[in-house]
Formats: sequence, C-alpha cells, structure tokens
Amino acid sequence: MNAFLDGKFNFSGDSLKYNFDLLTQALNASISGIIITDNMQPDNPIVFCNLAFEHMTGYTRAEIIGHNCRFLQAQDRNQKQREILANCVKEGKECVVEIRNYRKNGDLFWNELYMSPVKNDKGEVTHFIGVQNDVTSRKNAEHDLRQQKTLMEKQVQERTIALKESEAFLTSIIETVREGLLVLDPEFNVLSANYHFLKTFKVSIEETVGKQLYELGNNQWNIPKLKELLIKILPTNNPVVDFEVEHDFPHIGKKLMLLNAYRVELEGQFKDQILLAIEDITDRKEIERRKDDFLSIASHELKTPLTTIKGYIQVLERIIPKDASEKFVNTFSKVSLYVERLNTLISELLDVSKIQTGNIELHMSEFDFDHLIRETVDGIQATFPGHKIILQGETKAKVMGDESHIIQVINNLLSNAIKYSPDAKTIEVNIANVSEYVKVSVRDFGIGISPEDTAKVFERFYRGSEIQKKFPGMGIGLYICDQIVKNHQGTLWVESEKNKGSVFSFTLPKHRKDNDAE
Repeated sequence: MNAFLDGKFNFSGDSLKYNFDLLTQALNASISGIIITDNMQPDNPIVFCNLAFEHMTGYTRAEIIGHNCRFLQAQDRNQKQREILANCVKEGKECVVEIRNYRKNGDLFWNELYMSPVKNDKGEVTHFIGVQNDVTSRKNAEHDLRQQKTLMEKQVQERTIALKESEAFLTSIIETVREGLLVLDPEFNVLSANYHFLKTFKVSIEETVGKQLYELGNNQWNIPKLKELLIKILPTNNPVVDFEVEHDFPHIGKKLMLLNAYRVELEGQFKDQILLAIEDITDRKEIERRKDDFLSIASHELKTPLTTIKGYIQVLERIIPKDASEKFVNTFSKVSLYVERLNTLISELLDVSKIQTGNIELHMSEFDFDHLIRETVDGIQATFPGHKIILQGETKAKVMGDESHIIQVINNLLSNAIKYSPDAKTIEVNIANVSEYVKVSVRDFGIGISPEDTAKVFERFYRGSEIQKKFPGMGIGLYICDQIVKNHQGTLWVESEKNKGSVFSFTLPKHRKDNDAE
C-alpha cells in the first residue's frame, strides 16, 4: 500500500501485482471522487486521482497530478472550511467538510470532502486520502426550500411589472449591441433581428423577421455547421460559446463568424426561444494573419544581418588592443550585450511564428532530468550573482523530451522570477516526482500577479498594465513556455498574490505517449 501511495509501481510477484490492479480498478469503479496526496513532499501535491474525480472536476489526470487541492477553490479563498482543512493537515487529523469548489469550466459545485491521514510505522503522516462527493443538488434544494416561501408572494405581486420591464430591457439590448443578434423560435423562425445584423448582412427587416433562418436570402443561411449548433442547444440549457463558422455568401462574400447561442426564458415566458449572437470577425482574423506574417517575415529578415553583426563583433573581440582604454572596452561590452538581447528577442519572435503556423520542431531524446535542472540553474546563477537560487529536491528520473526547449522554459521562468523580484534576492526551485510525472516549481518573493492578470498571463503578447509601466518586454516568453510544455504533454500554471510573489510550476511526463488523446 505504501508503494502505491508513493507512486512507486515496481511491484514484485504476480499476487502483489494482481492486488494492486484490483485496488486501482476498485477505486476507479467508485462513484465518489478519490484523491491521494503526498504529505512528505512540499505543498502536499496530489499523486493519485480516480476517474470519478476527473469527471467531477472536469480536469484531466495530467492537469490534476502535482497540484495542491486548493486549486479547486480558484479565487474563492476566504472559506472557513479551508482553515479547518489546513489545521487537520497540520495536526494529521481526519475531518469532514462541505466546501465550494469550481470545475475547469468555472462552474461552482459543492463538495462533501472526507479527509483521512495515512501513517507509517513511525506514526508519521505520509499521505492523505480524500473521498469527495458532489452534493450541489442537495445544497441547491435546501437553498430553494428556504427561499421559496419568502419569495413566492413577492414574485406574484411583481410578476406583471417584471415581465414588461424584461421585454423592454431585452429589446433595448438587442438594438444597441454592436454585433448581429437574432431571436429564434423552436422551429428556427426569426422573431426579431437587430439593426447591426441587418446592416452587416445587407438585408431588410421585411426580408428577415418571420422567415425561417435557413431560408434567409435565398437559402444563404442554410449552413450545416449552424444547423448543428442550433439543434444542440434546444434540448439543453447549455449555451454554445465562440463557435466559428466560415461561409461564402453570394452577395457579400466570404465571412468568418463567431456564434454564441443561448436558450432564452424570462419568468416562464418566451420558452425555448434562442438568442443567437453573430459577430463578424473576418477583418479581425485577417489583421491577425497579416500581423503573424509580418512577424515571421520581419524576424527572418532581421536574423540575417544580425548574424553578420554578431560575427563582426566576435572578430573585433579577438583583435581588441591590449592597451585599449577602459571606456572603449566598456562600450564594446555594452554593444555585445545589446546585440545578444536583440538576438534573443528575434529568436522568441521566430518561436512565436513557428508555434502559430504549427511548425515548431521537437527533437526528442532521453536525458537526465536532475542534471539538466542543475546545469540550467548554475548558468542562471552565474549570470545573476545578485540573486541566490536555492535548488531543492531530486527525481533521479530519465525524461523523454527536447532538452533545448525544456532549458528554454526553465531559463525563462528563472529570468522572470529575478526580473520581477528586484527587492527580494532569493529564488526557490523545487523538483519532485509526482506519479508518472516530474514537477518543477519556481518561487519568487516579488511583486506578484493580480487575479485578473493570472488568467491571461500565458496569452500571446499579454502584459498586465502595472507590469507594462515598470518592466520592459513583449509578453511572449510565458506564451512560448506554455506551448512548449503543452507540446511535451505537460501542464504549466501559476499561483500568485499581489506583493507576495509567484510560484510557476509545470509537469512533464517521464515517458511521452505518442497516442495521447491530447
């Protein structure tokens, strides 16, 4: 059992292997979510989860392993149940709590969690087992019962006024938003269309309202992908969000549209009506394509003369006179430094271009993971002697991956940690085994990241407003890191608080699965 909890699957004996397989099947057959965390590792990471836990949270195993359980509370950190759990972990006790958690898509669910410690022969708590059940329906029912009696009379009294206000409000929204909006009945007949739809697609209100959607404009809207979207939305209350459709209209040409569809029901009225939002993103996509083309062309064109300049600088370095003045040597060193910075920037732009076009190449080979981490940390430490980088942990793992790309990720995370913590001179790096993955965490004690920026920090060219003012950069380093880790079938994430620093972590599978569903 200890071997199972430690994630060491090197069993001996057919009987023990059979028992382990049977135990794993039993856990995966459970309708309760089950996780196991390793209390002997920093931050008590999750090392096992069953299928029910994946289904309950919406996360895949690869996105769960290595995280602390608190990631399920997202930004909802001020729950007293979190303090209860923290105290029980600290004291090695079992407990039962009902806590608010959030699925991968952001949906709230109530989790009834039973947590129990596992101790070794010395009485040390080595692991915790968490058994979890989704009790959202029960909590909602309890809440509804409490509210029903109080609200019923008030709702009856205000119903007529609310209906009229809702109709007026909906009409005003439809007419003022700057994207095409249609309201459809269950047979997909158009009940209303706003001005922006009529203007974008060059039709009149008489040609649109009261007509079947697919018959509009001599069947111009008879689009298979659109039919598929609308047929899916009526049987459920789940909206369809950011569904891209490209269609060549006879009179206005090819359009790329972003569709959002919602089932509408206000106070029991307008049942089964559909609000269809249609945003024309043709021009935006073309601008993005041209921008990507420009970056690619500019980066390649700049690379050639820069390579020549670097060559001349290297020649000049070898023939600098021994009696050259200190001012001359310092000036020459600065030129070399800024040329190298420019070379790094152009290389990053080329990486972005390759990622966008799907041409990023991975040269996979097996390497000593601990050795790679140590050498990379030593290299950064030599470059930035003003900061102390503390390396903790070991994996003794051989990892299949592209060494140069993994080094690029670690270099970027360490450089950012140093850059954004000018007043804190310590950086902590921790490496560990978590199940069939290796995990790297880089902690700084700098300025931190706000919650609104945390959600976007891995987007291309994104930089927070406060960071943009104080620190130069283009906002592509973390985007490249995220794409590299994803191409290695791992995950990269950040936990941060303003003015308290950040922890960037990523996991990599020890053995890449070529047929991985991802």
